Amino acid sequence: MNATQHTADELIAMLRLQHVPNIGDVLAKKLISHCGTPSAVFGDKQRNLLKIDGIGTHTIRHLFDTEHLEAAEAEFDYILKNNIFCTYFQDASYPDYLKHCIDGPLLLFQKGNIDLERKKIVSVVGTRNITSYGMAFCEQFIADLAPLNPIIVSGFAYGVDICVQREAIKQGLQTIGCLAHGLNQIYPKVHAKYQADVLKNGGFYTEFWSTSNPERENFLKRNRIIAGMCEATIVVESAEKGGSLVTADIANSYNRDVFAVPGRTTDKYSIGCNNLIKQQKAHILTSAADLIYLLDWELEEKQSKAIQKQLFVDLDEIEQDIYTYLQNNGKQLLDSIALDCKIPIFRASSTLLNMEMKGVVRPLPGKLFEAI
Repeated sequence: MNATQHTADELIAMLRLQHVPNIGDVLAKKLISHCGTPSAVFGDKQRNLLKIDGIGTHTIRHLFDTEHLEAAEAEFDYILKNNIFCTYFQDASYPDYLKHCIDGPLLLFQKGNIDLERKKIVSVVGTRNITSYGMAFCEQFIADLAPLNPIIVSGFAYGVDICVQREAIKQGLQTIGCLAHGLNQIYPKVHAKYQADVLKNGGFYTEFWSTSNPERENFLKRNRIIAGMCEATIVVESAEKGGSLVTADIANSYNRDVFAVPGRTTDKYSIGCNNLIKQQKAHILTSAADLIYLLDWELEEKQSKAIQKQLFVDLDEIEQDIYTYLQNNGKQLLDSIALDCKIPIFRASSTLLNMEMKGVVRPLPGKLFEAI
């Protein structure tokens, strides 16, 4: 939404709603739904608004204060002067997945060349302290996904974020940075050198005004956009606690698929991912093939074969026997695998776990396994 897509009065009314304390995205949407349009909210009488379920005097006490109108008009001027595109939660241009999130932003501010139409969209997040293991995974993962032309979403922060967004640009993919501040600045400042490439190959989203700075709470709010606008969220590396785990929790609350890249139990920045997998809050992700299969994406046959070949290069004799058995016989129970391959069940179980870590088999409901 920009000044030509909706009237100035409607955009100012939306900004005005955003500026009122105690009226978040959920209540703002409820008010708009009841009144019909954002401007109609301010054209109604307070006693009528109080009849809306969940709206009390405390909520709308300051709704009609002139300071909110003045602030909205000032931000509207900034939007016009800086050619910022705005998309409202009911617009066709608003991210489709995000429309289904009850707490999705009322209004998104946008810069760049973002095109979401008929696109596969995933977010990739992780620690600011990315390791060489994480970097290598990001590079290979994005390269293997490139034939599907997905949009890669992240937070434009240090570490995994900027690594994956740079790789997306390198592969000619759209990438979107979701910011925790207004579009009048870039944080961290050192990433300003990547701004032009992101604008050319995607762009930036934020719900924050030009008056907003990168405060801690803004990053937590920003995470729901990263999780909400995507089909799946991928955590590459994370310590035991971290913002990427918050994003994963939000994605789970939205019933989106979450994936985590496993690592060694002794690695500090794999603890968070390993815990997500252990607690069944994320699918194990060892390669792009896992994501493609579980999201039911199609991949060009040539590229698919290349990925598959890469997956099973280092199988020992028992692993190769199990893999061949599953290839020939399809989905099989653990007991059947152990019996037919003449392997003790405890050995078959541990071997299958190793093979899952290598990305050559996947577990299925009902204690079934299949070859990838």
